[in-house]
Amino acid sequence: MAAHEAPETEDFSQPILEGGAASDYERYLNTDGLLALQKTADEWVHRDELLFQVTHQASELWLKLSSSDAAEAVRLIEEGDLSGAHRLLRRSALCIRFVIAQLEMLEHMSPWEYQEIRKVLGHGSGFDSPGWNGLRHAFPRLGQAFHAARRAAGLSLAELYVQGREHEHLYQLAEALIELDEQAQHWRLRHYQVVARVIGDKVVGTQGTPVELLGRLVAKTSFPELWEVRNELTALSKESS
Repeated sequence: MAAHEAPETEDFSQPILEGGAASDYERYLNTDGLLALQKTADEWVHRDELLFQVTHQASELWLKLSSSDAAEAVRLIEEGDLSGAHRLLRRSALCIRFVIAQLEMLEHMSPWEYQEIRKVLGHGSGFDSPGWNGLRHAFPRLGQAFHAARRAAGLSLAELYVQGREHEHLYQLAEALIELDEQAQHWRLRHYQVVARVIGDKVVGTQGTPVELLGRLVAKTSFPELWEVRNELTALSKESS
């Protein structure tokens, strides 16, 4: 086509992707299916079931991305692409931040009215979250891949931090892992706080688990050696002063 010729007119009002939805936006995102995943108004035991389902379903989507990025980061570390792994781990941690923020929605339910919703949850529990469990299963693999890369560089954890600027990619990877671990801790704490605020802290959850157990899990870490090395670095600093 010559430069002065007008391009062929395209009708942007008509969808071109396969599917029966009215627009390409709806077809690509499958909004018909997505928005049909929640109970309809005539199925609610209380109208806040919509709030409850949307909050948890949105969380599962973010956790799906978080666990997918964490799993891909394992592969990149094993292949030696530490900067690529670092980028994905930052995204993975950001996903958890979004999930934490969404938990505030649950505090907008009346504790008494939530009791009606609770009756139709069966044995449903956050312990069965596919997204969270996927992330938990990625943590050990991340730790193994990171420590393999560290050992290949001939470094102890303390040496990595002392000589961090000489091993920038490995150092940044270590910090990305501890950031991910920290966000996981924040999620456990926030989740416990929300549950305690809505149903109480001395009751049993829908799966027979005491809420107090959630409180005890707050201090759990997935990369304890990355936390412990801070103590070692403080001791080293005192020895050298």
